[in-house]
Amino acid sequence: QVLLLESGGGLVQAGGSLRLSCAASGRTFSRYAMGWFRQAPGKKRDFVARIAARDGYTTYADSVRGRFTISRDNAKNTVYLQMNSPQPEDTAVYYCAADADYAREYDYWGQGTQVTVSS
Repeated sequence: QVLLLESGGGLVQAGGSLRLSCAASGRTFSRYAMGWFRQAPGKKRDFVARIAARDGYTTYADSVRGRFTISRDNAKNTVYLQMNSPQPEDTAVYYCAADADYAREYDYWGQGTQVTVSS
């Protein structure tokens, strides 16, 4: 079992910035691809960003590309989501997830952190 704990959510004004963090337990974090997802009220859970385990290759949803940046610090067992110029439509619960076996589905999920963007 890998435990993931998100932090950094809160209320931010549109056009501001916010950085989410996700701390992972265990000794093999550096082997996991990590992802961020979000779910707005009444909406399905959507993919936001992914970062590969070794080379740091990143993938973004079209809706956030150019505004959000995913990064990781393997020495700290932490993945980040830097949210620049968030907009009200970015309001959601944000979840981090770990792909431990490099399958397309994620194996472990955090509890989520609320991000609310005000205009």
